[in-house]
Amino acid sequence: MNRKSFIRSLVGGAGAVALPLGGKIQAATTHLPNPVALPRVKITAVRPYVFRKATFVRIDTDAGVSGWGEADHDLPKLTAAVVEELCAPNCIGKNPFESNAIWHKTWFKGEDAGSTGLLPGALAGVDNALWDLKGRLLGLPVHQLLGGNGLDRVRCYGSFGRSGGKNGLKTPTEMAATAAAFVAEGYKTVKARMQIRQINVDPDPDETFAIVREVRRAIGDDIELFVDFNNGYTPAKAIDMALRLYEAFGIAAVEEPVSQFNYPGLAQVVAAVPVSVMAGEHEFNKWQVRDLIVTGQVDTINADVIKCAGISECLKVAHLAYAFDRPIMAHNARPTLACAASLQLLAAIPNAARVQEYGGSRPELGLNELFQNPIVAKDGYLEIPKTPGLGLEPDLERMERMREN
Repeated sequence: MNRKSFIRSLVGGAGAVALPLGGKIQAATTHLPNPVALPRVKITAVRPYVFRKATFVRIDTDAGVSGWGEADHDLPKLTAAVVEELCAPNCIGKNPFESNAIWHKTWFKGEDAGSTGLLPGALAGVDNALWDLKGRLLGLPVHQLLGGNGLDRVRCYGSFGRSGGKNGLKTPTEMAATAAAFVAEGYKTVKARMQIRQINVDPDPDETFAIVREVRRAIGDDIELFVDFNNGYTPAKAIDMALRLYEAFGIAAVEEPVSQFNYPGLAQVVAAVPVSVMAGEHEFNKWQVRDLIVTGQVDTINADVIKCAGISECLKVAHLAYAFDRPIMAHNARPTLACAASLQLLAAIPNAARVQEYGGSRPELGLNELFQNPIVAKDGYLEIPKTPGLGLEPDLERMERMREN
């Protein structure tokens, strides 16, 4: 056999031969399903599924195996259009095990569509579906493909916002009742989201202090309390409010105290308050997270696997944060594929925060029935899915019947 034929036989065997340290050629033992065929799998279709408050992505292959991921839920129809027009052409005919090549080609060929919104949100759905697909093809959960850290479950904090009250925004009493309900379910930490936003910066009147007062009364002094300002203050006002809440109610952390665009202002808050400052849900790529850390000096990174371009990009974000001794607290308040993907990421990185965000079952989204094995928290903990892929099994019949596109 000449050299060319020998090399061809190695490539064609796709894992059938191995070279041990001694240099002798011997048959390799493998328990992978159909190991010769796996590297030759090709993507045949990429399909977005639009719902009122979600965008899912399904990727089909010529092996008869499909993967599912979740994209950003804001602007679902526009996100679906980006999936179809920018992402899908870079996937069809490609090997799903070359997902890095798919990611980079899609990102840089589509960057004019925006690197901080629709493009990373759509690419997240595709990337997450590719990881689900690879796990299903190999019969392994995604966290093991990423190099699992041994984590079996994560402790969660109950995350709730002001929207959805009887008069639009929840009153302090309604917020307190929601917090108490989480504590009754076994949560030891809760986070109240003020949902102020940039269009109402430094609100007047401002119910933040009254809300936190009622929440603390409802949950008692032993429950850890986080407060999310949702980009609602200028630096001076954020510092004043954070100090007042810390002194009066012993809050343990504040999130996004100032506009996500104001990294110098964020650094001012970090330097001035005695509690952890969290941010990151509005950072859509590793370059923004770099600036969030270096300029914003934030304490904890809230990476979002359906906004920050998927598991692949969030893995890079996690490693970047690890180099700066920053923990990852996944931004996740949806009990869907977004949650499953977040759990898989957290079970693979060395710097997962000790407590992670979770918004409960959230029946108002109308999405739980789309899955055969919905995610359920028990005593304030979420189990890491151990089944192949991301760990959620879509109900295909309901997906098809209930989708809007």
